[in-house]
Amino acid sequence: MPAAPPQPRRTVAIIVLDRIMAVVASVRQVATGRADGATVARLALLAAVAVLVATAVAVVVVLRTPERLAPVALGPPPAVAVPTGPPAGGSGVQAEPPSSRPTSARPSTATSSAAPATSGSTATPPATGPALGAEFAIEERALLSYGAAVTISNPGPGRVTAWTLVITLPRESLEVTSVSGARASRDGATWSFVPDGAGAAVPADGSVRVTFRVTGSPVSAGPTACTIDGTPCTGLN
Repeated sequence: MPAAPPQPRRTVAIIVLDRIMAVVASVRQVATGRADGATVARLALLAAVAVLVATAVAVVVVLRTPERLAPVALGPPPAVAVPTGPPAGGSGVQAEPPSSRPTSARPSTATSSAAPATSGSTATPPATGPALGAEFAIEERALLSYGAAVTISNPGPGRVTAWTLVITLPRESLEVTSVSGARASRDGATWSFVPDGAGAAVPADGSVRVTFRVTGSPVSAGPTACTIDGTPCTGLN
């Protein structure tokens, strides 16, 4: 007679499942009124035990395989390289960075146009023009006075704005009045005349007139000396 095939091994889960099914069947019998009070108490106890066993089995399964409850960590998404093209309108050739090698300074070829100053040299004064000239003349005579005029001429090419006319009279008692074209001052018998305003400047290649009147004596009253900037006047008797 052949041997009976071996029964499969019952696991804890299968045993708990069978107990739960038995509890369900007993509860169904109680619900239909076929069981007495002792049976109901026994079924309630079995149900409680089955719940405890199921809870213990669930705890054991969780403790043995904790990785099943661990959250799955998601890694960062892979970086996607976006190809960059050349800028719009460009030739697509990348400019080389400037060289970091030091460049040698190129000597300047510019030369100064100013001539070197000579030590000890002195500035040359500008050349002066021709000296002024003056001509004295008696224009009219009276009983105790006379009128005189001095014409100052400038033969040079430039306008002369400063000059000094000096007239020396024979006596200090003689007076100079009615001066025109200059401003007069005296020192004893010597009278000095200088320009009186811009109108007394002597133009280039021109002349100005200084007129005045000498009073105090009918005779021997003419000037004994006359100069213009130190140059003697002409026209004296």
